[in-house]
Amino acid sequence: MPSKPRIRTVHGADIEPWLDEVARLRVAVFRDWPYLYDGDSSSDYERQYLQPYVASRESVLVLALDGDRVVGASTGLPLLDDAEAFAAPLQQAGLPAADVFYFGESVLLPEYRGLGVGHAFFDAREAHARGLGRFRWTAFCAVDREPDDPRRPPGYRPNDAFWSGYRRLPGLAVRLAWEEIGRGEIEHALTFWARDWKENP
Repeated sequence: MPSKPRIRTVHGADIEPWLDEVARLRVAVFRDWPYLYDGDSSSDYERQYLQPYVASRESVLVLALDGDRVVGASTGLPLLDDAEAFAAPLQQAGLPAADVFYFGESVLLPEYRGLGVGHAFFDAREAHARGLGRFRWTAFCAVDREPDDPRRPPGYRPNDAFWSGYRRLPGLAVRLAWEEIGRGEIEHALTFWARDWKENP
């Protein structure tokens, strides 16, 4: 088993040089269940999707490094700095998007899992959001899949237990389309999970 990767954080425009690495990891990791993403790390879609993290002055990219090799990455930014599609469901439900720091993807190569990197990703992003001093909530989205989907791998364990302190918000979902393996472009629902730092510090 490899040793635990080194954790490094970068922010805002300093994320730009790392975009290709993040795109590569997204395509590799999200190809598996539950995303089944049939992506291309060199595509315009990947760069456009990640561009808000470069444009935001308060964004964060947490990198997991094995030597100079990027083996994991995790992102976050103020929700209002991301695409409007992410903020709209919360705004419509009366939760002010200006009070939400949004966690994007967390991607880690399989051989580095079980070493505490996932917790380090959450800790670093939460510390960054809390350090900004103006966000009541941190939140992220998780794709919805039917429990009896035949493509679910045997023994698959969801991350629900890992998301300690976060509560699923049924009915609050963003809808995104991506190329799914064997099915072409399909729209997917991703439900919000949130932590209220006023009630659950």
